[in-house]
Amino acid sequence: MLVALVAVAAVAAAGLGWMLFEAQWVELRELDVPVEGLPEELDGFAVLHLSDFHLGTISFNGRTLRKALDWSAGRQVDVVAITGDLVSRRRGERMLRGALARLRPRHGIYAILGNHDVAETRDPFSRPSDLAAFRNDGACLLEHGSASFEARGRTVQVAGADPRRLRDPVAPLSDPAADLRILLVHYPDAIWSLAPGDFHVILAGHLHGGQICLPTPRGKLRLEHLRAPLWEGIHELPVGTLNVSRGLGTSFVPLRLLARPEAAILRLRSRQ
Repeated sequence: MLVALVAVAAVAAAGLGWMLFEAQWVELRELDVPVEGLPEELDGFAVLHLSDFHLGTISFNGRTLRKALDWSAGRQVDVVAITGDLVSRRRGERMLRGALARLRPRHGIYAILGNHDVAETRDPFSRPSDLAAFRNDGACLLEHGSASFEARGRTVQVAGADPRRLRDPVAPLSDPAADLRILLVHYPDAIWSLAPGDFHVILAGHLHGGQICLPTPRGKLRLEHLRAPLWEGIHELPVGTLNVSRGLGTSFVPLRLLARPEAAILRLRSRQ
């Protein structure tokens, strides 16, 4: 009996150790992403997609963010897109500002808020964060709005949805005159309100890839956000090309299993 208990304890300890390790084991990816209707001039346009930092908690989240920043520092990108849940505690705001100061994209940093940033979460210790200073750190915080700029002789629009306005449609944020339209949403479900042609690229987060997943004969059983049609990765859909990031941080517990944290550089490719 004692031997069995020791064996169970050893297996449990090994499993916990692995999940702590995986929570810091950042997958750093560079992907070519085909985009329908992308002008040839914008072929190779590079977007660094980051999401779900959850800074300020007792976790490895600051470490995973630093790893992503160290990796991206040696790579040229056109824009940085951050799809929400920047901080989970107000004490994470200082670390966020330090992270933003390290980013040097050609055409700016664009971010939206997530549900943790506005304290719409099951976390009883969550409080809304004061991110007013965000705009003073060289970044553009999109709160159900958009920004446009010229790149390679073409107009690029980056729009962002506010998580507090779930019932508001995001399609009106689209500027039909822009040659490349990128939409940032925290919740991937926002895509179901879009029509083909509203946006070329949609970037989302929130789901953490399930964060803690158990293998089953039918695939992963994802213990965070039990149901979702599009959990992670690139999806070529009628409404555009969607990337759902697993994010860099963890929420509630500092553990991951079969859902590594990630950062990705998406190089957009013309597909006429």
